[in-house]
Amino acid sequence: MALELRGDFDARMLRLAAKGSKNGPQARRLLALAAIYEGATRTRVAEIGGVTRQIIRDWVVKFNELGPDGLIDRKQPGQPSRLNNTHREALAAIVESGPVPAIHGVVRWRIVDLCQWLFEEFRVVVSKQTLSRELRALGYRKLSARPKHHDQTEGAIEEYKKSSPRVWTKSRGKRG
Repeated sequence: MALELRGDFDARMLRLAAKGSKNGPQARRLLALAAIYEGATRTRVAEIGGVTRQIIRDWVVKFNELGPDGLIDRKQPGQPSRLNNTHREALAAIVESGPVPAIHGVVRWRIVDLCQWLFEEFRVVVSKQTLSRELRALGYRKLSARPKHHDQTEGAIEEYKKSSPRVWTKSRGKRG
């Protein structure tokens, strides 16, 4: 069964739309559909578009439903997030409050600890990469404190720092 193109366009209008389009794939599709308006077979149109006849049929369906804008590639929706707003709010609250060592068993939050907490609280399995991306979206950054020895005394670092002369003196030039 052959699909007909919508009647409110013709080949000239599609060629003009292709000429004005800033989207290359859309322009190619519009030119291929213009050939259908001019009486070309679907096989010939598939050769013009560099695709199969099934794809030409898909283009015709999209064009009939949405017009020329239906031929623009759109971002695929992808898999929905495993975390909803409730999970994100709870995650932000637990990160802000920090871990309680007696309850959580850790002294600082790591991504794996937060993944485990999410599973225990909500039975939601989230990978480390996904949780890291979610935390960045919430405005948190991965920070780590500079290590400090447990026996380090106050002022010990200053004793070992090198001091530079206050006034730099110009070195003696070569004498000739």
